[in-house]
Amino acid sequence: MRRARPGTTAPRGGAGSRAAGDERALTSVPAGDPFPGGEPQDLPRLWHVTLSVSGAPAPVGEVRRSLEQLAHDHPFLLTSRYAGDHAEIRYWEEARDLHDAAAVALRLWGEHRQTAGLPPWEIVGLEVIDRPTYHQRVAAGYGPVLATPIGVHPF
Repeated sequence: MRRARPGTTAPRGGAGSRAAGDERALTSVPAGDPFPGGEPQDLPRLWHVTLSVSGAPAPVGEVRRSLEQLAHDHPFLLTSRYAGDHAEIRYWEEARDLHDAAAVALRLWGEHRQTAGLPPWEIVGLEVIDRPTYHQRVAAGYGPVLATPIGVHPF
């Protein structure tokens, strides 16, 4: 099936209906901003997510092992910090908007509780910020410490 650009009409006779020499010339695309006025709203963006969970105390070794399993199953996780009764997970999420990124983050702990052996803790905090805000905070000295190694670490 042949498609026509909006505002034009496609020949009805099929692929062989063009007369010789009736081909359209290729044109170049001018350099510059491909999306004047900003990027289209439906493109995914990167969001920095910090998910905080807490609950009844659990053995620290089991908490560490379960967070390591979660990081192994989902390598997008950047940093996890933990103690016997709480944990914090930081990662980047690609989503269309903040609502989508937050929805995925709010499902993360519950959906992987069984497969990673996570403690039955509840989500007590969620922060979702866009990439420019994250970098702005880091530049101002308010963001997470850049020297924090990626992985699972105690508080």
